[in-house]
Amino acid sequence: MPAVYYVDDSRDDLFYAQYVCRGARDDIDLSCFATSDAAFDALHAAVAEGLALPALLIVDLYMPLDSGIGLITRLRADRRFSSMRIAVCSGSDATADRERALACGADLYVEKPVDLNVLMDIRPSSIEDSRLY
Repeated sequence: MPAVYYVDDSRDDLFYAQYVCRGARDDIDLSCFATSDAAFDALHAAVAEGLALPALLIVDLYMPLDSGIGLITRLRADRRFSSMRIAVCSGSDATADRERALACGADLYVEKPVDLNVLMDIRPSSIEDSRLY
């Protein structure tokens, strides 16, 4: 069962993702984090314990304590996380936000609400085509 980490300061968005997983996507092991630091610590703990990294990390672009850009930048600078699939989610449809997220190392940019069905069906080989999603 693929693991997905979802980082968002919105409890409503995290609740919705968990609700979807409990219903239609029970084949996803979803872990939710309210802060970038909590997700960063969980990723480091997984590596330290020899566990597999999540198949996908979804991170909110705008969070009050640390932006999704900050988390992605930290992860992409560490070779242990350089190949992990990362999606940025946001309520923003601004082209500048999309370009900034992709430039910092995100593989995908999706507008909220996050559709786990779509994200999990995107294969790594098709990421280049989905960068405009």
